[in-house]
Amino acid sequence: MNVQNLRDNYPKLISYMETNGYSKIYVARFKREIKKIPVAVDSKQWSCYTDVYLDYTKTSSSPDYLRNKQNIIDAIEQFDVFGRYPDERLRHELLKKRGAYALLSEEFKSIIDHYCKVEKKRGKKDSSIYTESHNASTFFLSLQQKGMDSLDKITEKAVLSIFMSSDETLIKSCSYKNKIAAVLKTAIPYHRQTCSRILAFLPALRETRKNIQYLRPEEIKKVKGTLADSKNLLTLCDKAIGILALFTGLRSCDIAGLTLESIDWDRDLISITQQKTEFPLELPLTAVVGNAIYDYLTSERPHTESRYLFVSQNKPYDRLKNESMGNVAVRIFKAAGIRQLKGDRKGFHIFRHHLATALLGNGVSSPVISRTLGHSSPNSLEPYLSADFPHLKECSMSIERFPVPEEVFLP
Repeated sequence: MNVQNLRDNYPKLISYMETNGYSKIYVARFKREIKKIPVAVDSKQWSCYTDVYLDYTKTSSSPDYLRNKQNIIDAIEQFDVFGRYPDERLRHELLKKRGAYALLSEEFKSIIDHYCKVEKKRGKKDSSIYTESHNASTFFLSLQQKGMDSLDKITEKAVLSIFMSSDETLIKSCSYKNKIAAVLKTAIPYHRQTCSRILAFLPALRETRKNIQYLRPEEIKKVKGTLADSKNLLTLCDKAIGILALFTGLRSCDIAGLTLESIDWDRDLISITQQKTEFPLELPLTAVVGNAIYDYLTSERPHTESRYLFVSQNKPYDRLKNESMGNVAVRIFKAAGIRQLKGDRKGFHIFRHHLATALLGNGVSSPVISRTLGHSSPNSLEPYLSADFPHLKECSMSIERFPVPEEVFLP
């Protein structure tokens, strides 16, 4: 695998992306990948760009993570081998060459293509478009394998067989159904009768949510004490990251992506573009958060030209990776002596959950909480409602009118 062309010409690729409005975060991901490939190509014995991607599959099984890596590696390969610059249309064409879509009939492909075009115009995220179109492709392919290669041939029995086994055990989720429905709905103007009929065939499934672990008041007290304790083994970097997560509810990927410019000391603001939604977000820089960041900057952060706020302690002082945030959370919980049992939730998202439930419990309105957490949809707040105990208690019913055996209340 010869990467000399990539070494010589990658600045052109970066310049093109910056000029054409690609986000700073997306460009930074390309830079990191381009920096890694020439260094590792010999030691990893990669013979082609497919080997680069397969190397990631050995360290992660996350579909979202691997899909993002594959998209970036595909784009770098197109530039290095064919001289093509990134293009969203090309990206979707590359995706279509793989998987279920490539095996579909022309009518089914036209449904997928129309959906992608409509939702792209509406501004839906590329990741959502990919996921929904991929699920619809697998749905149509399953029907096609049953001999139904057009909309008018699809039967209710065939549709239900995709969602339920012969003994009526559910084998597909409500989320899968909703993604298929999203694709079919965009085609209704052109296939009103057939698409409406297929939508009616989709089974009525309930959205299920698992119980989300939350931080109890005594755990919060221990975490705060640990982050304020100057005698434990946590670094100032660990403490600054922990305080940011606890008091701002920022996602760990956004904390890892903070730059020196993200902190506006004059206006007491934290300003970012969220990596998950790509929406801008401004949060107040409170005294406790500002002091923790200042202590880290003045007493521990290495002298480096990197503009990232949190960097490694060893040369070349690279930015902390998203995955490193999880390790910081584990160290904080260990120092606090909490959440050490198998199955205990240990990631920073539990801090985000705590902030949401604390605000809910104190009567802060849902729109304000959604803006604070940077949600792109008000519905994103729903999973946090299950831990809003102050308001859940207001909905409780008295059991005085119901006979209850006395032994129920025995210790």
